[in-house]
Amino acid sequence: MTDQDLGTIEKLGDSDLKLADKSEDIRGKDVIDRNGDKIGTVDALFIDTRDRKVRFIQVASGGFLGIDQKHVLIPVDAITNVGQKAVHINQTGAQVAGAPVYNPDVVPKQSYWNNLYGYYGYAPYWAPGYVYPPYPYYPGV
Repeated sequence: MTDQDLGTIEKLGDSDLKLADKSEDIRGKDVIDRNGDKIGTVDALFIDTRDRKVRFIQVASGGFLGIDQKHVLIPVDAITNVGQKAVHINQTGAQVAGAPVYNPDVVPKQSYWNNLYGYYGYAPYWAPGYVYPPYPYYPGV
């Protein structure tokens, strides 16, 4: 599959798309790893513009008052539960901290997305037989 076949993965806030149901917006919620530790906060959602589905959450962690914060992307496949105040994932904080670097100033190529899915241990959404995960459930963006 080529980059063109994938459509574009972009930050929801940078697109003209909106969530169909604002009550399902998880931005601002804490992210809790599988050990029960807070590893950051969801600060953005990344969608693929072709299928209009959320594919990644961007998690901000560390820093002070937004300075020196690290931003990492986590596939929505890692989400195990979405509560009132937190999003739970099946990865550890150490795994997330070691994820491939996300640079918002560089438009990622398919190889970046392949590496990111592989790092977390998931098949990419363009793989044959892929099923969209139950969390977060977005009927339409």
